[in-house]
Amino acid sequence: MEFLIATSNKGKIDEFNEIMSKLGIRAVSVYERYKDFVMPEETGNTFEENAQLKADTAYDFAKSCVVADDSGLEVDALNGAPGIYSARYAGDNAADEDNIKKLLNQLSGVEQKYRTARFVCVLCCVLPGGERIFSRGECRGRISETVAGKGGFGYDPIFLTDGGKTFAELSGDEKNRISHRGIALRKLYLKLSDRFKGNV
Repeated sequence: MEFLIATSNKGKIDEFNEIMSKLGIRAVSVYERYKDFVMPEETGNTFEENAQLKADTAYDFAKSCVVADDSGLEVDALNGAPGIYSARYAGDNAADEDNIKKLLNQLSGVEQKYRTARFVCVLCCVLPGGERIFSRGECRGRISETVAGKGGFGYDPIFLTDGGKTFAELSGDEKNRISHRGIALRKLYLKLSDRFKGNV
């Protein structure tokens, strides 16, 4: 079964496929099928609202199974920032490096024990007929003081896991076992397999 993924982020598409391919689902970017698709502005106040907005827009456009996500990093010392603004923390169209630099500057002088954070991912799946299914995944960790690792994307190079490595230092399989998106995807699969009685 093919699901359209409402994102142009190759990193996210790769993560979706690494998990979904094992579940009999092929993830394809909506932009691969529809070059003229336009993503809506993220005007929601929560990850759930933004995920639904993107999923509904893609479903209305394509009329096929769609999955959209909204995800971000919540840092306790910054009262949950950058949160839903994670991708544009350093401004609209900010590069990952810009967002990381701003975050590290915001945490300058904060002791490691107070640099706790969590990655959050909310998925919204829209099935034929317009039925929506949500799933949410979270992964707790800490923000490192320096960048480490070449893998992943976004804030991965500064998000420390319990094992002492950043997300960017983990293999794809290692990351998917513990990541917020991996958790959300597995929860979504369980809901879909229950819905379709295992025939996903």
